[in-house]
Amino acid sequence: MRIENVMEYDLTPALSAEIQELLNFSFPDVYPKTRNYFKQLPHLRILAFNEEDYLIGHLGLDYRIMNLDGEPVTVVGIVDLCVSQSIRSRGIGSSLLREVDKFCLGRNIDFVLLFADCKEVYLRNGYKPSRNTCTWMKIDTELQRTRGIGQEVMEELMIKEVGNKHWSEADLDLLGYLY
Repeated sequence: MRIENVMEYDLTPALSAEIQELLNFSFPDVYPKTRNYFKQLPHLRILAFNEEDYLIGHLGLDYRIMNLDGEPVTVVGIVDLCVSQSIRSRGIGSSLLREVDKFCLGRNIDFVLLFADCKEVYLRNGYKPSRNTCTWMKIDTELQRTRGIGQEVMEELMIKEVGNKHWSEADLDLLGYLY
C-alpha cells in the first residue's frame, strides 16, 4: 500500500473522479453524486493506493482556527475517512490516521478534530469523545448555501491533542462549517 498527501488544488481530473466514486460508494444515499466533497473542499487529501495504483482509502484535512472557551486554537479537522468496502478491517483506516499524526508533528496544530457516528477506529487510534456545546455555520449541501447558525452539544465530536494545549469540554465555536 502506498499513502500520498495531495493538496486539493493539485488533484487531477482522474484522481478527483476516483475520490468521488469512493465517497459515493462509502456514503450511499448521503453523499452528493456530482462532486468529491460534501460541504466544502478540504485543504489536503491523504490517499491510500493498492499495488495496482487504485484508490482504496481517503481522508480530507481542513485547517482552521476555532474558539475554545474564548481562546483561539489551531485545528486540523478530519473529513470523510473511508476505505473501499471490499478491503475494510485490514488496518487501512488506522494507517491513514497514523499519517495524520505524522502530518501534525512539528506544525502549528493544537488538536485534530472530527465528527464520527462510528467511533471504534478513532478510539483505537487515540481519539477521545468530547461533549462540547458547538456553534457552527449550517450549510445546505444540496444547494450549497448557508442556512444559518447551529448550536448544540455534539455527541459525535472526537478530538486528539497533538500540540501543547489541553482540551476542555467548554464552548467550541467552529468559526465555520461542521465537518
